[in-house]
Amino acid sequence: MDLTTLERLPLWVGGRAYSPSTTRYGEVTNPATGEVIRHVPFANAADVDAAVSAAASAFKTWSTTPSLRRARVLMKFRDLLDAHRKDLARIVTQEHGKTLADAEGSITRGMEVVEFASGIPHLLKGEHSDSVGTDVDSWSVRAPLGVCAGITPFNFPAMVPMWMFPVAIGCGNTFVLKPSERDPTLSLRLGELLKEAGLPDGVFNVVHGDKEAVDALLAHPAVRAVSFVGSTPIAKYIYETGARNGKRVQALGGAKNHAIVMPDADVDFATEAIIGAGYGSAGERCMAISAVVAVGDVADTLVERLAARAKRVATGPGDAADVEMGPVITCAARDRITGLIDKGVGEGATLVVDGRKPNIAGHPSGFFVGPTLFDRVTPAMAIYREEIFGPVLCVVRAESLTEAIAMINANPYANGAALFTRSGHAARRFEQGVEVGMAGINVPIPVPMAFYSFGGWRNSLFGDLNVHGTDGVRFYTRLKTVTSRWPDDGSAAPGFHMPLMG
Repeated sequence: MDLTTLERLPLWVGGRAYSPSTTRYGEVTNPATGEVIRHVPFANAADVDAAVSAAASAFKTWSTTPSLRRARVLMKFRDLLDAHRKDLARIVTQEHGKTLADAEGSITRGMEVVEFASGIPHLLKGEHSDSVGTDVDSWSVRAPLGVCAGITPFNFPAMVPMWMFPVAIGCGNTFVLKPSERDPTLSLRLGELLKEAGLPDGVFNVVHGDKEAVDALLAHPAVRAVSFVGSTPIAKYIYETGARNGKRVQALGGAKNHAIVMPDADVDFATEAIIGAGYGSAGERCMAISAVVAVGDVADTLVERLAARAKRVATGPGDAADVEMGPVITCAARDRITGLIDKGVGEGATLVVDGRKPNIAGHPSGFFVGPTLFDRVTPAMAIYREEIFGPVLCVVRAESLTEAIAMINANPYANGAALFTRSGHAARRFEQGVEVGMAGINVPIPVPMAFYSFGGWRNSLFGDLNVHGTDGVRFYTRLKTVTSRWPDDGSAAPGFHMPLMG
């Protein structure tokens, strides 16, 4: 079945396309053209229960499957992702709008987590202590949780789900994915590839939908853990509701990522890095740079070069040759972004490059916002305070590195930050003083590799553990400690006192 030809998408339950009972559907649009290309079902509680029930049934055997066998399924899945990488990228570009190169890169970053998850048997090893007491041994094991759920955003329909389910599945759990309803088709294709890789039916399931489906997952008694990536208000809601229902929750929220540029920085290098980090994927990245802190006398030169480069960013449909930046996801997103640009002008920021009315030949109905650059922004302005999630860079001026770091630390978001400098001393001060989850030094988007963990501080993360890496393994397992004695004659039978070892 070619899912991209379907007018109405199915769910994926029990290893096959599943016709939902819901009668509610939403529109999926091509952001470059504005046209509706298919419809997505909004699952109801009965649909969610069908997916969770399939996952709960599959857990009984998958959880006891040797970890090496689980790893081999993931290895095959990784090979299939590689073989179908360009086709998967085309689905992402069609529904999200990002360029084909960017879409393919996001699939590659997801594959890296699958590769990491293939090595999970090593990380599931517990600790062992011989003779903690007379003839007594003790050891720990990591056990899977059960049915886990992932609720993922529109901006990375391939990568963010693969931050979650490969780790969960590798640890012996089963999974229900609720992807964004704005670009849902890729998740179904992942289900097909997992089945082709040999994953047993029911281990991976997909339910589409909106708040009704989310609330059904948060309330379902068989769902043991919930992973989420999205905006801060929803992350907080997911965390509080999931915890109230007795679930383990990791909920990643919004961001306002800063890049500090020091007077000694290589300005040409910093300019190219910031342009890519700010305007790549039309700024719809949780690690996008949106605030540039220009320190001292570098500001005028930096703004001049950023403006010149922003005006040369090739904007258009993501599947066109040589395009660097595609459209934003929806008409509503476009209008919200341009409304914030209007606010920036009204509040007195200097609009250096205006992207509100880009002229994209042949695409008059596309959801495009051109590269936009503000100078002399202050922390009191809406364009600084709010997560714009669009191609808007705001330059704030600071007198010193100390002031710049304090500005970052005062922000309610704390996902990532970067520093551009040639000074090791400045880099060390930044690394030690900045209060964010991910820091980059001459690296504008410091997204960790799969064997480290991704997550922020403050309002950018609710929960104790980040996604993927060793934190992901800890999140998707629970610890059991075993204490064992094998007496020969019963002479060491316990009494009424507190048992003592030694």
